[in-house]
Amino acid sequence: MLVLGVVCLVALPLAAAAAPPDFEKEVWPIFRRKCFSCHNATLKQNGLRLDDGPSALEGGYSGPVILPGKSAESKLIHRVITEKAEERMPKMGAPLTPAEVATLRSWIDGGAQWTRKSAAGATPKSTHWAFQPVAKPAPPAVKNAAWARNPVDHFVLARLEKEKIAPSPEAARTTLIRRLSFDLTGLPPTPAEVRAFLEDKRPDAYEHLVDRLLASPHFGERWARHWLDLARYADSDGYEKDNERPIAWRWRDWVIEALNRDMPFDRFTVEQLAGDLLPAPSQPQLIATGFQRNTLTNREGGTDPKESRFEQLVNRTNTAGTVWLGLTVGCAQCHDHKYDPISQKEYYSLFAFFDRSEEIDIEAPLPGERGPHLRHLAAYQESRQHLIEIFNIKPLQRAWEQQMIYTLDHPGANIEWDFAIANTRPMFDRFEATVRTPPGERSEYDEDRLMRRFVSSPGPDDGRDPYFMASIREFRRRLAALDAQLPRITRAPAMMEIPNPPQTRLAVKGDYREAGIPVEPGALAVLPPLPEGPRNRLTFARWLVSRDNPLTARVTVNRIWQELWGRGLVLTSEDFGTQGEAPTHPELLDWLASEFMDQGWRLKQVIRTIVTSAAYRQSSHARPDLKDIDPGNTLLARQSRMRLPAESIRDAALSAAGLLNDSIGGPSVKPPQPAGIAELVYAGSAKWKEDEGPGRYRRGLYVHFQRTAPYPMLMNFDAPDSNVACSRRRRSNSPLQALNLLNDPVFFEAAQAFAYRLVTTAPAEQRIDEAFLHALGRLPSETERARVRQLLDEQSTTLAGRPGEAAGLFAIEPRQAAWVTAARVLLNLDEFMTRE
Repeated sequence: MLVLGVVCLVALPLAAAAAPPDFEKEVWPIFRRKCFSCHNATLKQNGLRLDDGPSALEGGYSGPVILPGKSAESKLIHRVITEKAEERMPKMGAPLTPAEVATLRSWIDGGAQWTRKSAAGATPKSTHWAFQPVAKPAPPAVKNAAWARNPVDHFVLARLEKEKIAPSPEAARTTLIRRLSFDLTGLPPTPAEVRAFLEDKRPDAYEHLVDRLLASPHFGERWARHWLDLARYADSDGYEKDNERPIAWRWRDWVIEALNRDMPFDRFTVEQLAGDLLPAPSQPQLIATGFQRNTLTNREGGTDPKESRFEQLVNRTNTAGTVWLGLTVGCAQCHDHKYDPISQKEYYSLFAFFDRSEEIDIEAPLPGERGPHLRHLAAYQESRQHLIEIFNIKPLQRAWEQQMIYTLDHPGANIEWDFAIANTRPMFDRFEATVRTPPGERSEYDEDRLMRRFVSSPGPDDGRDPYFMASIREFRRRLAALDAQLPRITRAPAMMEIPNPPQTRLAVKGDYREAGIPVEPGALAVLPPLPEGPRNRLTFARWLVSRDNPLTARVTVNRIWQELWGRGLVLTSEDFGTQGEAPTHPELLDWLASEFMDQGWRLKQVIRTIVTSAAYRQSSHARPDLKDIDPGNTLLARQSRMRLPAESIRDAALSAAGLLNDSIGGPSVKPPQPAGIAELVYAGSAKWKEDEGPGRYRRGLYVHFQRTAPYPMLMNFDAPDSNVACSRRRRSNSPLQALNLLNDPVFFEAAQAFAYRLVTTAPAEQRIDEAFLHALGRLPSETERARVRQLLDEQSTTLAGRPGEAAGLFAIEPRQAAWVTAARVLLNLDEFMTRE
């Protein structure tokens, strides 16, 4: 027995000191069989690599998974033995056997020595075309050099000659002026403008027309519409409450003005992403940051402010990725991108740029507002302070603040105060940060907002002194009366950097509640590094528009081409990644991108180059010889024929009728819409009070866009929903569109006004010609004249027997009333709503 005991005592330390398993022969095969399919250099699921020693020990987005010497605490062991199906690894295939688990435990407890040579190193750059540097190719030589008007034509013609296809002839001059007018201003040419162009015999008459339209104040409106699609602009918050945003239009007007001034696109980018970080930023530069305020905002009671903020930051990150990089970066929110070289960690590095800023509304007086406001301000402040003192508001407010802070720190202690907090947060941005800031350190604006929130919602009425509640109500009434006497200053939504920003953390599986490893603001590894400077939005914006960035210039000129041809040189203008389409003319794309940067990032210069090319000026008529060879017109052997955007269809009808109010800028308007639409807003927050007078006939760009109940005409003609960035609008055809043009109140009023215009301004024998010029920008053929006369005759006969109907169409004479029907027909023609 003694011998046996001695043997046992000697054997115990020998067993404890047993050598760990051989890594190459025992551990590495387990990793290779069970882990490499998801945790390799390419996929790196959850940021974890198990094919490389340093990477494996560093861990993934949720932190280290291997703790040398501590297998019981290592996440790797936990994930291979857990019985929870959603957590167990590997996700696919058979689980590890008990022997394999024991091998891993023993290896980790033995120090997790990685004896295989490390494969770590710089990840090779992607060979995908879009990530390569932009190089400016020389325009290729072509056989038919006389056809080419500028370098664009050399690239287009070289491809056509390679395919043995001839370009189409130049379009008729009436087509060219209508095409240019819609493409550059979004408006049809007037009959006077058509006649002037037809009569202009100068050899450069077309170029003069281009320059006039580029200089038009309506240029900014037309091109702002595309930018607003990208920026997901709307006049309401979205979500359940969908409250209106009465000052959102200030940013929209900034965009119009910037485009009209041909602000260089690099500056256009910097001011919208980081105008507040520029040295001594001006008021317009602060308004420019309103780009970031176009995210949806959830103001429903009981929302989690952390979740709401997280969703807004995700939206801003995804939007920046789409707008400037043309990448689907949002696919990396929950895991590494499946197809593009974007890791989840890199996604949150982009996210971190926006995580360091917060929303703020700034004073941005319109012309004429500042003077009256200042003249009355001193008297107002004196009366307001007197009112606050006699009602003893500040001590009461401080007590309310302390109760709010206590409730924030002790949720559940008083359910009624919990509800008060829940109802306050959605209505008061940055409420918690403001209420926790000592009164002496708050801005005047924040202190005023907090006071007003207190008197509007002083807490639950749980049997408190009736005198107190009556006093608060009386103070509210008298403050409102005093406020009404002070001339107001219009405000604008903006952004500002947080003085002490939070530490950004990766959200494991994209869940804001699961904070992973800390991340710092940074760029995508597949692209050039960030320039020198602080890691903030300003550095990020300058990185986006650096000449070294291969994406921004390509993405931008591709969208310009898309707007002028109906499709981009890269069809998937929202996705330049590996799952997007390859460019049909890669050399032309790079030449335009290089030229764009060489010309100082000037949008108008690129647009002018494209529209003055012979390729752009081609006829859009379908060609039988291209039917099978190039049905999608990717070779550019003709121009594209495409339906006008929703806003331009409305604008064209109002223009033909002489109703269009073409004033620029200002608050959004509410034209007539079918009854009951506004009531569809769930919380009943949308009050659609129809504008009267000229306001109801403003351009479609200015129509109020309510996210949960958008203007029906715009949606029928495929306007985007404004929830996410829209890089290209879809085009559908449905019966609703024809019914819209026939029966919508605005279009019926337009038909009446169009008819009245023709009857009262044109001699009877010229009315048909004038009608065609106003609606279609050309004169009718003899066949068309005869058909319109026939329609007028038939309608005159019909209405002669129905005098009541004729009177309802504005006229007492049947022939005049018949013109309303003719006008409705013209405004419903395919040619009317099509850009040839």
